[in-house]
Amino acid sequence: MIPETPRVLFIADAGPEAGGGHLMRSLTLAEALSVRGAACAFLATPQAEPLMETFAPAMSRIEAAGTDRPALAAALAGQGFDALVFDHYRLARPDHEALAGGRACLVIDDLADRPLGADVVLDSGPNRRPLDYTLLTDGDTRLLLGPEYAPVRSRFAALRASSLARRGDEVRRVLVTMGLGDVGGVTSRVVDRLRPRLGDVAIDVVLGGQAPSLRALSRMAAHDRRLNLHVDARDMATLLHDADFVLSAAGSTVWEICTLGLPAAIVVVAENQRGAGQALSERGAALVVDAADPAFDSALDRTIMRLVTDPVQRAQLSAAAAGVCDGQGAGRAAEALLQAISRRNAAA
Repeated sequence: MIPETPRVLFIADAGPEAGGGHLMRSLTLAEALSVRGAACAFLATPQAEPLMETFAPAMSRIEAAGTDRPALAAALAGQGFDALVFDHYRLARPDHEALAGGRACLVIDDLADRPLGADVVLDSGPNRRPLDYTLLTDGDTRLLLGPEYAPVRSRFAALRASSLARRGDEVRRVLVTMGLGDVGGVTSRVVDRLRPRLGDVAIDVVLGGQAPSLRALSRMAAHDRRLNLHVDARDMATLLHDADFVLSAAGSTVWEICTLGLPAAIVVVAENQRGAGQALSERGAALVVDAADPAFDSALDRTIMRLVTDPVQRAQLSAAAAGVCDGQGAGRAAEALLQAISRRNAAA
């Protein structure tokens, strides 16, 4: 049976190297679990603490010196919990099993590159198949695969109908969001290509407080009234809802974009994003460019002009994107974890 108040601890890698994506999607799943009566807490390293303070100041936190197994085990000592959730690419089955200690475990992944010790594996990659995890998980591991399980905050699902209804022929507002970590200063590169091609169109730019592009973009915004900087933005749902198209990194934000049916140019900025980018391109749900491509600037220029000048293209992208993800994935994943807790307790 499920405890009256299941206790779930999250281990999400975050900081200058890992960025904020792991933490943000874990917070989304924690929100869905809390709605269903669970008590959630995060193991927070010094690197993750600034993000936690910005995006989830009220979330219960347990200090951890680091994100390797010894440091995590030391932080977990004496802590009571019913389940662990891992969103951490540098941990694998031996770590999951040792830290969970026989309790229920959910692993959020999108690499399928190492053995996982979990009751539930969540991988929202659009082309992910059960075969990808056959040799990496036990036979009784439940696999939640595809965008229908993507952790999207409830606010996005609430705005879905309104967002789809406002898609139109005119471009008045554009959003740029390349990830809180702004890998390699890609945000300023994208904004540089965008500004000369938009005329008198407002440009919202989302980035983290430690983003490499922040200083240059702040100077730019002081002289360009079209630019609006949103540092550590807390209301991404409204920003996306109000945009006429978006330029985004190919991280977890793509599922928010699809939920709202927003025409998008997706920029691949990391190796683990290539699969999602390719799948969205094949489905006609986004225009995709690769930041590592030597011809990136010219490819991005062409993509921007297609989005600016072609309302038919934007309408097609919007419809295809909305068909990829409905924004209900976090709730489905939360239910799966609660069921795993119940099974573990029944077997104890």
